[in-house]
Amino acid sequence: MTLSKRSFWLIGIALVLIFVAVAVNDHFAKQARADAHREALARGSTDPTVDVDIAAMDCPTPFDSESALDQPLQDSARDMPKAFALKVGTAKPVATFAVEGRVLGRKNYSSDRESRFAPTDIAFGWSHMRDADILAKLHITQSSRWYHYSWVGDPPIPLREIVQSSANMHMIPANARIEDALSDIERDDIVRVDGYLVKVADNEGWVWQSSMTRQDSGAGACEVVYVCRLRVTSN
Repeated sequence: MTLSKRSFWLIGIALVLIFVAVAVNDHFAKQARADAHREALARGSTDPTVDVDIAAMDCPTPFDSESALDQPLQDSARDMPKAFALKVGTAKPVATFAVEGRVLGRKNYSSDRESRFAPTDIAFGWSHMRDADILAKLHITQSSRWYHYSWVGDPPIPLREIVQSSANMHMIPANARIEDALSDIERDDIVRVDGYLVKVADNEGWVWQSSMTRQDSGAGACEVVYVCRLRVTSN
């Protein structure tokens, strides 16, 4: 099959329009961050970072007053909401949850089945995996709902510590403001998430179950988190 000159011309225009749309979106995102910086400085802040703190109504966060710096907090015995209604299903809490750590990566999704619920994945590092010297010796990427790490020579810390001190988590936002803030998180930001590990079921019977331990790796090892409160410190 051959393409006419008109077809080539139309394809070229389409590619240019896509490029322009991406560039414009990036410009406005950067402008929004710059405006937020100026507003923080205008309020008298001496710290150029911008702190985000968004909490959803009717979404209890039992670990609010407890530190999650050393490792994520989790409790299956506390009282929890029965279920959260989603656009095309439900999210049933299986444990209260909080994580605070350095962002090793953030990946937004829009075309897979899971993106109906969790449009953003965050790879978190805590304990030794917050250490910049250690992270500098690791190559970290995200794709297809996975978090990947590699190194040259010997690992900077034992592999078991990497597994136990980091995780890729699927973020289900409780509202649109949390969704927007999650999608704008950047690598090396310090982020605290409070909410619930959940079991998601869509209206057709498909089920998505959260991992319940930080000791696992591979398929099924990611946490599925319903985010009730999000706090971000830009780095």
